[in-house]
Amino acid sequence: MALMSVEEALSRVTQSVTTLGIEEVPVEQAAGRVLAMDLKARRSQPPADMSAMDGYAVRGSDIAQTPATLLVIGESAAGRPFEGGVGPGAAVRIFTGAVVPEGADTVVIQENTTRDGDRITTTAATAALRNVRKRGCDFLEGASGLKAGRRLTSRDIMLAAAMDHARLPVARRPRIAIIQTGDELVLPGRGTGAPGEIVVSNAFGLAALATRAGAEVTDLGLVSDDLAEIRAAVARALDGSFDLVVSSGGASVGDHDLMAPALRAEGVDLYVHKIALRPGKPLMYGSRGDVRCLGLPGNPVSSHVCALLFLEPLVRAMQGDAAAIVRTAPARLAVGVPANDQRRDFMRAHMEHDPDGSVRVTPAASQDSAMLSVLSAADCLLVRPPFAPAGEAGDPCEIIPFHD
Repeated sequence: MALMSVEEALSRVTQSVTTLGIEEVPVEQAAGRVLAMDLKARRSQPPADMSAMDGYAVRGSDIAQTPATLLVIGESAAGRPFEGGVGPGAAVRIFTGAVVPEGADTVVIQENTTRDGDRITTTAATAALRNVRKRGCDFLEGASGLKAGRRLTSRDIMLAAAMDHARLPVARRPRIAIIQTGDELVLPGRGTGAPGEIVVSNAFGLAALATRAGAEVTDLGLVSDDLAEIRAAVARALDGSFDLVVSSGGASVGDHDLMAPALRAEGVDLYVHKIALRPGKPLMYGSRGDVRCLGLPGNPVSSHVCALLFLEPLVRAMQGDAAAIVRTAPARLAVGVPANDQRRDFMRAHMEHDPDGSVRVTPAASQDSAMLSVLSAADCLLVRPPFAPAGEAGDPCEIIPFHD
C-alpha cells in the first residue's frame, strides 16, 4: 500500500474540525485562550482629549507668536479635570493623562515656559494641536478590536481590559486522554534497573505540548501490550469524557503493535495510517462519533515530531485557532546533506543567526528516532521534501523552529 503524503494526512486530521463550544472567563484568566467571538470596544480610548505631557493647556492661536504671556486660571490632573473652559489669553496647568479643557487644543510643555505667579510666558515655539491625544485615537466605541480565532497574548489582555471587558468569550479547551502502551515501560523513579526496562517519556512530552496548545490533559497511565487491556483503556477514553484520544506506542504492524486492532475493535474508523514521513511513518488517525483518535509511534522522537506536526495543529483547530497549521521558516544549509527518498524528512537541527538576520542550519549527526538527547539539544527541525536532491552549504531550505 502506498504511503500517504504528509500534506494529505494533515488535511485529513484537521478537515471538518469544529470548535467545541464557547465559555466566558475573567479577563485575567484569558491569556493563552482562543477568542471565540470578535470583541468590540465598549468605550472610546481615550474617552476625551488628553494631555500627552506635563505643561499648560492653551489655545493654539494664542501662542502663534513667541513669547506669549497667558493667565493661568486653574489645573487639570488625571482623574481631576478642570471644570471650566479656556478662553483667549488663558491657560490651565495640566499633567500627563489629564483631560484637555474645553476651548484648549494645544499643550505647551512646562520646559518651554517660565512662570511668575499666575502668569506664564512661552519661551519656545509650540505648533498648534501638539501634545494632545485626541479622543478615540487608540480605538472608538463599537470598533472591533480583537478578532475571533486569535490566541490571546498578554498584550491582547491589556487591550481587552482597556476596551472595558471584564469577561471574554473563549473556545472551550479540548479534553484529551493520553494512553501509553508498552510492556517495557516503567514510570520515572519506579524501575528496578533491569536491562529490559525503559523509563517512559513520551506521555510527559505529549501532555506538555498539548497543554501548551490549550488542551486539558488526562494521562490514563501505562498499558501493557495486551489487546484486552488496550481495548479497555480505549473504551474508557471513548466514554464521552474526552474530545481526543492520543496514544503512543503499538502503532506499527508487528506482533505486539496492537493499537490499531484495539481502536477498530472499539468502533474507531481509521482513515490515516502509514505516512511518507520520517520519523513517524506508523502514525494513525480516525474517529468514533465526535471523538477523534490520534495514534502516535512509540519511539520517543517519532512520537514528539508527529505531535508537533499533527497533535498541536489539531488541538489548535479544535479551538478555532486561526494560526493552527505549523509554519515553516526560510533558512540556508550550513553543511551539505544527502539526497532524500520518498518520505518527507524532519531532521533535528541547530540554527545559527548571522548578523544580516539570515539563518544557517546544521542537522544533528544522528537522526536515530530513539535519541532524546539529540531532540533536546536541537532548536529546530530541518524539513527535507520527498526526493529532494543532495544539498550543499548555502542552499536554501525550510525549517520549523521550536518555540518552547
